[in-house]
Amino acid sequence: MNVSQPSRTRVDLTALRSMKAAGRKFAMLTAYDYPTAVLAQAAGVHALLIGDSLATVVLGHPNTRPAPLDVMIVLGEAVRRGAPDVYFVGDMPYEALSGGIEKAVTAARRFRDEAGCDAVKVEAQSQDERLVGELARAGLDTIAHIGLRPQAVLTPEGYRAQARDPDSIAALVADARRLVAAGAVMLLLEAVPNEASQAVVAAVDIPVIGCGAGPACDGHVLVTHDMLGLGAPRPPRFVPALAQVDKIIEEAMRRYVEDIVNGQYPRPEHVYRMRAPTGGRPQ
Repeated sequence: MNVSQPSRTRVDLTALRSMKAAGRKFAMLTAYDYPTAVLAQAAGVHALLIGDSLATVVLGHPNTRPAPLDVMIVLGEAVRRGAPDVYFVGDMPYEALSGGIEKAVTAARRFRDEAGCDAVKVEAQSQDERLVGELARAGLDTIAHIGLRPQAVLTPEGYRAQARDPDSIAALVADARRLVAAGAVMLLLEAVPNEASQAVVAAVDIPVIGCGAGPACDGHVLVTHDMLGLGAPRPPRFVPALAQVDKIIEEAMRRYVEDIVNGQYPRPEHVYRMRAPTGGRPQ
């Protein structure tokens, strides 16, 4: 893959905090492979997430819980090679969070040391402040994911907006404050009204990333497959339909099949020639 990448300054946590302070928004996408990472960096994306959403959009599972830690680490290495200058986040899968704090800290270290991640993301509730604190004490930058937590959702019907009344917004703000006090360096809000995001942003002094959380957030993240229309028949309502890549790919594959069936491929220009009698390399 040969994509021209202009030189750029590496995006780190300090840069994202500076953007927040200046009122400048930052863009994050998911990436699960080297080619996508290369394109994202070339496009100017500030941050990438190796998300546990790979369980659904790459591996075909009905929910995110089966995302394998080992697979995420290997694919994370590929993403980092493709985008060395972005702020890179490893999404702690259910596997890493279901075996206690020691197992979670070990998994987070692997994201940092093997995959080259700058931070890890943890789907957190208020009772997870101890986990966030242990990660922070281990020197692992942690993003606390609150609002809708996909790892707690096992059926499509469970994907519902959260914090849609004053009491639940107050509870969300309280959770945010506790997790920040425990050591979270950023928050991610998923599927909440803009009013809830406004309340959280006003309550904390760290960057807040929105995933379907309205314009009040400091940055925004989408699942890349959803945004590109790639294998996502019905993406969430907050996802802009910026492309329909699946139609382009399907049409190219159909052409390939037709060309073979009709004898149009391979053509002479696709075939290696014999060496000339005097020697030489195949043309």
